[in-house]
Order: sequence, then C-alpha cells, then structure tokens
Amino acid sequence: MAPQENSSPPMSPQLERDALEGNEKGGCPLGEGTEKQPHPSSPVPEQPPPKDFDDLLPLLGEFGLYQKVLFLLLAPFCFFVGYVYFSQIFITLTPDHWCKVPQLEGLTVEQRKMLAIPRRPDGSFEQCRMYGVNFTEILMKNDSGDGALPEPDPEWPLAPCAHGWEYDRSEIPYETITSEMDWVCEYSGLPPAAQSSFFVGAIVGGLVFGWMADHYGRIPALVGTNVVGAVAGIATAFLSTSFWAFCALRFLVGLAFDNCFTMMYILVLEYVGPSWRTFVANMSIAIYFTLGTVTLPWIAYAISDWRYFAIASSAPLLLAALTPWMVPESARWLVSQGKVDKAIKIMKKFEKINGKKIEPRVYEEFKESCVKIKKDEEEERKYSILDIFKTPRMRRTTILLIIIWMIISLAYDGHVRSVGNLGYDLFVTFTVACATELPADTTLIIVLDKWGRRWLACGTLVISGVFSILATAAPQGAVAAALAIMGRFSINISYNIGLQYAAEILPTVVRAQGVAFIHIMGYVANLIAPFVVYLETVDRILPLLVLGILSFIGGVLALFLPETLDQELPTTLQDGEDFGKNQKFWEFPCCGKSNVSDEVVTVSSVGQSNFYRAGSGKSVRSSIRGELYRSTMLSQRGGSVRSRKGAPGRTLQTHAVDSDSKDQQVASNGGDSIV
Repeated sequence: MAPQENSSPPMSPQLERDALEGNEKGGCPLGEGTEKQPHPSSPVPEQPPPKDFDDLLPLLGEFGLYQKVLFLLLAPFCFFVGYVYFSQIFITLTPDHWCKVPQLEGLTVEQRKMLAIPRRPDGSFEQCRMYGVNFTEILMKNDSGDGALPEPDPEWPLAPCAHGWEYDRSEIPYETITSEMDWVCEYSGLPPAAQSSFFVGAIVGGLVFGWMADHYGRIPALVGTNVVGAVAGIATAFLSTSFWAFCALRFLVGLAFDNCFTMMYILVLEYVGPSWRTFVANMSIAIYFTLGTVTLPWIAYAISDWRYFAIASSAPLLLAALTPWMVPESARWLVSQGKVDKAIKIMKKFEKINGKKIEPRVYEEFKESCVKIKKDEEEERKYSILDIFKTPRMRRTTILLIIIWMIISLAYDGHVRSVGNLGYDLFVTFTVACATELPADTTLIIVLDKWGRRWLACGTLVISGVFSILATAAPQGAVAAALAIMGRFSINISYNIGLQYAAEILPTVVRAQGVAFIHIMGYVANLIAPFVVYLETVDRILPLLVLGILSFIGGVLALFLPETLDQELPTTLQDGEDFGKNQKFWEFPCCGKSNVSDEVVTVSSVGQSNFYRAGSGKSVRSSIRGELYRSTMLSQRGGSVRSRKGAPGRTLQTHAVDSDSKDQQVASNGGDSIV
C-alpha cells in the first residue's frame, strides 16, 4: 500500500531535538500548537542534497528580483522574433494592379481602367491583360468634343501587359519590393519563392547557431544570431537589386529566425523557478509577442516605404549586443562544460540580488551531484533519432506527430499570410489576427491540463478547419475576415499544444533529438505555405480551403495519439513502445478520477525519476517557434514528477532507492521540470 502524503515536511534532527528540549523545559507540549513528531529513536528522514539546478532554485528564489528583471529583458527579444518573421510580409505585399497604358496617361485612373482593362465575370478588372488595340486612334475617332469616352468593345483582342503595371495605393499606401520590381502576373511566383528562402535559412540557422550555442555558450550564439539578422535585414534595403539578391538576403535574415528569441527564452526559463515557469513561458508570448506583432503593421503603415521599414524592423536586433552585460550565461550549459564553479558564481549573484542566504555546503553538494548527472547524460547520448523508428507503435506515433506538426505549422503560417486575401483592410485584419495570440495562450493555460492534449488538439484543429472553410463561403469583407480570424485563434492553440505534445510522448533517451527533428519538419512545411497562399491567384477561396481541409485531417489524426495528461511519461525506448497501450479511444481526461497527489514515484539515488508525469501547473509550453530546436540545449537529466491535482504548497512523496543498499530514504520533491 502506498504511504500517505504528509501535510507538512519532515523535521530535521536538530529541529526535533529543539522541540523535545522545549517540551522538557515546560514549553509548548507536542500535540498542543505543534504537530506530533516521530520518536527520537525513530529514523528521521533528511532533506536530500540538491541534485540539479531545479533543486537549488527554490533556495535562490523562484521568481525574485533578478528573475523579474530577466522576464522584462525577454520583451525585446519577443519583439525581435515578430519583426524578423512578419516584416517580410509587409515588404513583399502585392497591391491591386492592372496594365499600364502609356497612350492613356492623360486620363484619370478610373477612365484608363474603364477603357483599357477588361473585366472578369465577377465584375473586377483583369490584372494581367488589357485590350490590345490602338487607343490613340480610338480616342481620335470618337472625339465628340464633350469629353465622353468611347465604350470598350468586348470583341476587342486581348493582350498581356506590354508596358508594365499601375498599382492601387489606396489600401497599401507605399511601394513594396513586389510593386517596385513588378513581381506580378507571370512573375507573381517570385515573392513566395523569396519567402521560402527565408525558411531554408531558418533550418540552417537552427543547426549553425545550435552548434555554436553548444560549443561557445548561449550568450555568444544569441548575440551572433541577432547581429546576423540585423545586418542582413538592413542590407536588404540597400542591396536588393534583383530577385536573387533579395533571396540571398532573406536567407541570411532567416538564419536569425527563432534563434534570435529562442535562446533568450530558454535561458530565462532556466533561471525561473519551476512553479513560475508556466506563467513566464506563456505570458511572455501572450504579452510581449502579441504586443510586438500588433504594432508591426502600423509601423509599416507609418513609414510607408519598404526600404526604410526593412531598416526599422531590423536595426533593433543590434540591441542584443548588450546582452553579455545584462544577462548571465546558462548555468546548465556551464555545468555541461564542466564549468561548475562559474555556474555557482552566477547562482551566488542570484542569491545576493534576491536577498537569500544559502549555506556553502549546499553548493558543494550541488557540485558533487553535477558530476554524477553528467555521467548519466553521457549514457543517454548513445541513442539516435533512428531508434524511434525501429519499433512499430513508436514508429507510427512519431510519423503521426510529424504529419500533425507539419499540418499545424503550415496552417499557422498560411493563416498569417492569407490575411490580405479576405477583402477587408489588411492592416486591421492582421492586427486583430495577431491579437488572438493573447486569448489563445491564456485559454490554453486554463484548459490544457483539464481537457488533456489529445482531444484539445483534435478539437482546435477541427474548429480551425471549419472556420477556415466557412470563410471561403462567406462574401469578402468583415464576415470572411471574422471567420478566418477565428480559424487563426484555434490554430494558435493547436500550435502551442503541438510543441509540448511531442516532448511528452517521446521517451527521455531520444526526446530532445526527436522533438528537434519534428520541429525541422515543421520548417519544411513552412516552405510550402507561401505557395498555398499563392493559390489565391487561381481562385480566391483556395488558400483557406486547403488550410481548412488540412486542419480537419490533422484534428482527426490527433485522436490516434496517446493521451499524456496524468500519465507516466516514457523514459526508455521500451517505455515509448508500450506508452498508451491501455488507453481507450473514447477516454476523456475530464471524466477521469485519478488523484496524482497520492502517488509515489521511485527514483534512483542520483535523483533520476523513472518517468515524467505530464501535468499542468508545472508544465512548460515550449514557444512559437523553435524552443526545442537544439537538442543538447534542453537535454536534462531524465526525470521529474509533475502533479496536476496536487494543490499548491503540497509535496509529492518519493522514495529515493540506492541500488547498492536496501535502505530507503524518503525525499520530498516539488515535481517540477522543463520537459
């Protein structure tokens, strides 16, 4: 029978002796005003030494003054990733256009269009064809002296635009690179191709700067990626003299995508205590990222010049050069490099600023534990990404995760880019669509650990698909925009679930590598997104129709994944193969009756839990956008326990078992860890 959870932590031997002495001296007797303690002859469990950085954080202060400063310093990097990602949309916007007719330059815009541009069946003007007649001769023949123009003859022959195009400045009040270089009609595939080169750069950048972060530290990599993004973004304004030059520069800007934010994001989460990580992980995105993205279109609108906008959205990244003087290096990375003394120096800085006091012996015990943990991590490195494809159940689960994540990535990026095709004000629609990030994140915090991952992923994907398809049936304007924005809201939630889901399903020994691989496949899907939006040139409804159908399919596929909420998450490859075997297809977590807070978990003497438990208040949503990309950046010792049902302030009892001894030590574990 499992031992019951104590309502208070065990007393140390010294405290127990003091209490007993106080009783003998006439002090408050045990049982009156204090809880009864074990008899002095009974073995009294001691608090185990700190095993890793998470064990030290409660002593240093989980969200003290220093962590609050780091949380504020995260804000500019959230802005940076939004600027890097979304700025290219406003640089490459395609305004409404029609053929330029030099013979009619003396007429007004409306007169030129009425006379020279044929109409489509829906009444709109053609963008790539004109009447192929001699307009000078027609005007002379029909000059009645009253200024009236002749009516165009539908029988006139049609011809492609021979003299370039004119552009409508009413909705997009500035010249974009697309209009400047006439990337329309037969050249309309060039902007999507240039945007795809950005995601090729993102894949390469993740590998290059991930390697740099592992070998030279997180701070140098963070500075390097932001400087590259800033220089390439500024150079875009001056060196984009051709399509290939623009593609090359977008590739270089893509090197900074994710990395310009992710490394800072992970670093801040490392220094925030486990009980605050959910708040910091979600609210940093919900507040800072949302604020940055909703202001970006209005910056473009105010500047009204794509070159100056490229400079304005890239130059702020240079502020990252100040990071080494404001943000500490990753303590986990320092420990992984054997630089434990430097890590302890940083911890002492936290201790001082947060006003805490830690005994020197705690740091010594931590230093000794780091050596053991590093040996265990080296054991895990013998596994490779190929191992998850060797057994049938895990192979099927991994393939499902890849397909679903690719659908989510494609749908998310597609919704971002398709806001200009909804027949409503582009800048307003983009702002409202980006604002959905805030309610999406807060909604996720509330429901994720009540409804579970599986059904919530299914539901949000299906709902996104339904709204996207409905938007194609609605008339262009406010209704279509509102439906598409609801689809974007739902896909935001799906995106955030997907990032965490894979990290919980894959076993510990291949978790970091597996999540990194799945994330790369998401980038591959992003390469296609600009071309999905490009289908609008064939038919207006096609982009959202394709996104809606794919989202619906992804939602159905999500039901074939195992649920991870309140489940013992896999550690070994065999655990991964067996995970979810006993689950029923129609199980719904809300209807469950499990009480996690009463469970006991066996852990090894070096502090490694035999499993992770997917829980709520302690779970960390990995971000928008590539937090788990670098495998070794997040690899940790393989275990933690996270209780969904346990109330704040309560602890989950665990038995620490020494394999060389039959003695058992009862340890109190807060059960918190970054997946």
